Parts: sequence; C-alpha cells; structure tokens
Amino acid sequence: MNDLLPLAIVIPLAGAAVSLLAIRSRATQRVVAILCAVATTAIAVTIVVHVDRNGTATAAMGGWPGSIAINLVADRFSALMLTVGSTMLLAVLLYAIGQRADDERSRWYHPAYLVLTAGVSGAFLAGDLFNLFVFFEVLLMASYVLLTLEGTDGQIRSGTTYVVLNVVESMVLVTGVALIFAATGTLNMAELPERLAALPDGIRLGLNLLLLIAFGLKAAVFPLFSWLPDSYPAAPSPVSAVFAGLLTKIGVYAIVRTQTLLFPETNRTLLLVVAGLTMAIGVFGAIAQSDMKRILSFHIISQIGYMVMGVALGGVAAISATIFYMLHHIPVKTSLFLVEGIVERDTGSSTLDKVSGLARRSGWLAALFLIPALSLAGLPPFSGFLGKLGVVSVALDQRSWWIVAVALAVSLMTLVSMLKIFNGAFWGDPMPSQVTAGRTGVLRHHPLMSGVTVAVVTGTLAIALFAGPLYRFCERAAFDVTNTASYTAAVIR
Repeated sequence: MNDLLPLAIVIPLAGAAVSLLAIRSRATQRVVAILCAVATTAIAVTIVVHVDRNGTATAAMGGWPGSIAINLVADRFSALMLTVGSTMLLAVLLYAIGQRADDERSRWYHPAYLVLTAGVSGAFLAGDLFNLFVFFEVLLMASYVLLTLEGTDGQIRSGTTYVVLNVVESMVLVTGVALIFAATGTLNMAELPERLAALPDGIRLGLNLLLLIAFGLKAAVFPLFSWLPDSYPAAPSPVSAVFAGLLTKIGVYAIVRTQTLLFPETNRTLLLVVAGLTMAIGVFGAIAQSDMKRILSFHIISQIGYMVMGVALGGVAAISATIFYMLHHIPVKTSLFLVEGIVERDTGSSTLDKVSGLARRSGWLAALFLIPALSLAGLPPFSGFLGKLGVVSVALDQRSWWIVAVALAVSLMTLVSMLKIFNGAFWGDPMPSQVTAGRTGVLRHHPLMSGVTVAVVTGTLAIALFAGPLYRFCERAAFDVTNTASYTAAVIR
C-alpha cells in the first residue's frame, strides 16, 4: 500500500510529460489527462479505505534515510482531502473538455492541469515542511499558467497580482522553513513537535507566526485576502472552479496540520479574531457585488473564516467539524462555479443585470444552483448546515458568544447574497438577447458540462445523506490530527 502514495504524484507528472510530447494532438492530450486523473482518483480512494482500516501509511522516496528523504504520509485527514481533491480535479477536467473553451484548446492546458494535480496530491501527502513548500510551488506554477492561458488584458492584470502575492507567500514560507530547520535540525513533521516544544516561547511564537502568515495568504484569510476576488473571476470558469473549490483549502489544510501538530499549545485568541473578520469581510464584499463570479469569489473568503474558527477553537470536536466543513465546501463551491460557467457560456455574461429568467429556460439549471447555494448558506437539511452546526456547537460549549453571533449573522447574509444571484439570474422573464431560435433550455446544449455539474451537486447531497458515517470518519481523522504522539509513532516506526 505504501507504494501507492508516490503514484498519486508520479502518475500526473508522467502524464504531463506525455502530454507535452503529444503537443500536436489535442485528442491524445485529452485522453492522457483523463486517464491520469481517473488513475489518481482511484489511487486516492484506495488509500483512504486502507488508511481508515489499517492506520497511517508512509513512504520515503528517493532511497534516502528518513530524515532527509521525500517523506509522504497519509493519515485519515490527508487521505480524505486527497480523495475529494482528486475527484474534483477529474470532474472539472471533464467539464472543461465539454466546454471546449479557448484555454482548454491550448496545447499547454492539459500539461499544466496535470502538474497542478501532482502539486495538489503532493501538498496533501507531504510529511515534512520542505516538501510541503516544494509541492506548494509546483501547484502555484501550474496555476500561474492556467490563470493567464487565454492572455486577455484582465487575466494578465489579475494574474500579475496573483503571482506577486504568491511569490511573497513563498518567500515567507521558505524563510519560516529555513528558520525552523536552523532551530530544530529537522523538517520532518513527526520529529518537529518534540523539538519545537523544547524551544523558548518567543522563538516558537515567531516561527508559528511565519507559517500562519504564509498559509493564511494561501488560504485568503483577513487581512491577506485582497488577491483572491480580483484573480479568480478573471480566470475561465473551469479554472475558477478548481481554484475556488480546492486551492484555498490546501492553505487551510496546512493551517490545520501545523496548528494541531506543531504548535498545539498556542494561544488561539488571535486566530479566532482573524476567523471572525474573515467571515465578516468576505460576506460584506459578496453583498456589494453584482457579478456572479465576484460574489462567489468573496464567499470563498467568508467560508474560510468558519474553517479557521474551528482551528482556533481547538480540540477533537472542533477539528472534526472543520474537516467535515472542508469536505462539504470543496464540492459545494466547485458546483457553484460550474453552474456559473454554464450561465456564462449560454448568455455570454455572468453580470446579474445582463441575465435574467434562466429558471424559465431551464428549471434544472436553477435547481443545480439553488441546492449548493442553500448549502453554502447553512440551511438544513444540506451539508453546510451540519458543518456550521458542528463548529458553532463547539463555540457555544466554550462560551465564545461573540464568534457565534458573527457566524450566525454571516450565515444569514450569505443566504441574502445567494438569493440575490437567484433573483437576478434565474427569476423573472428571459431578456430578449438571451432567447434565440430553438434554445428553450440550457442543459441540453452542454451535455458533458451539465452531466458533470449534476454529478458534483449530487455529491453534495450525498454528503448530507451520509452525514452520520462521514462525520464519524471526520472524528477519527480529527483524532489522528490532534494526537501528536499517535502521529509520531505511526510515521517513525
């Protein structure tokens, strides 16, 4: 089983190389990309099943001693994120092929997408801080290409901001990694907890803040979020769907991992304040927008606040709720951007004052938007309600009244902004410019795009339907994450 861990990275990287060799055959590139994405997803599912039954799996690449090897570790948390992430990457790849937009027809799209897949897999499986940094860089380089592939003025302008701020994030992260190595003599996350605990409090706090800044910039928490609402809307819809659903969660994953494993005794008051401000600023920004992509982009920021809130509260119950919230949010946010892509493909715009009455043309499309929208707002019986209930319940138990008030108010405002999109784009009568001969519906005109969107939305409903066993899995994953001694023993054996 341990041999499967490297394959989750090697297969998409090898696929990217083959795709480059087949650069003159778009059909070959598509087949290679699909096969690699399917294989990576199958490997991820196999890993998560094995890890849940048999415990943490490890692999050391390169034949080097464990202290300097490329260490890969899959516990329940990382295996779950790998499975959800690879599944969404496969879904969006099929969606992009169905859309056949200019970026997907580029000879560089599929190699970059497979490199992104490898970077995502590596980030979730990295067992030491240096390789976590390396895989961050791999996925970031691929994201630079995907974000600016069409070469429009808006993409170049937004992409420049995205690149510059992520270069800053990389500099902060590599500085933090270097200082941790200088202070402890290791970067292996199984060895670091004991060595970090032996450092003076001031040094430990400084190292923690460096990692928080780096990963907070990646996760787009307050006040490090300004790059996101300008960058994501400029990208093509499939790229936005991947970025929105997945990339910021890698930053959250790193925050969860480092704050529970490496710095478990840190005072979390500052983190709780950051969570509240992230929720509030994100939802205020969403309400002020009039474009679907920008509204949904600001909501990424807002929802990240709930995840950071769970990390700040700490403990198995809060981390369980956070992991479930991440499990719910990845497909929900992805599906919303997939629906936006169908709207934009059909109408030529995602601005609310330029589209109207889409529900009359396709009730299915309206339902495909409404289901994840209500889940994002946290209404029962959808998965978002269960995730928010878990986080808020822990806050109530800890008597953190003010963050509970913020979380509930933000949830209400999220519903308002989702209804703003529904009323603007789906309610009312279709605009004359939207109605053309023979086009009475949207879904029938984009079968692969629509099929993938239906599948992802159905997945969000499945999370709610099987919330009991999934939440129990998240509790076991949270125990893995918070039990430092168990993690260390599983990796160093």
